Amino acid sequence: MLDRALAEAGIDRDRVYLSNAVKHFKFVPRGKRRLHQKPDGGEIAACRWWLDRERALVRPRVTLALGATAARALIGKIVTIGGTRGRTIELADGGLGRVTIHPSFLLRIADKADARAEYERFVADLGAALALAEG
Repeated sequence: MLDRALAEAGIDRDRVYLSNAVKHFKFVPRGKRRLHQKPDGGEIAACRWWLDRERALVRPRVTLALGATAARALIGKIVTIGGTRGRTIELADGGLGRVTIHPSFLLRIADKADARAEYERFVADLGAALALAEG
């Protein structure tokens, strides 16, 4: 889903550095399946140094946080997608950041029309990040 959206936004996947803000997978076993569990604030904070180090090494023009956990890790405080989506944020290190939904959210939208509209917003968010990086 992410690769398709990147392509539709005109972003070359080979030029994107993708990383997880939290470096462990927290889950609850349910039979043979593992159900993902959202990390808590302490877990996000404990992994922050990895994210900061990766960004220092990669030196991205723009960092796009995919979802609330990534946004919290990037910005350093709890934010809502609705409150930050579509805005450019100056990060503590002087870099630029933006926030959008996590692609997995798209998989949980039951109504097909709503899912398509949200996917189009997601592609537009990716395109806006690209325009900011190129500008």
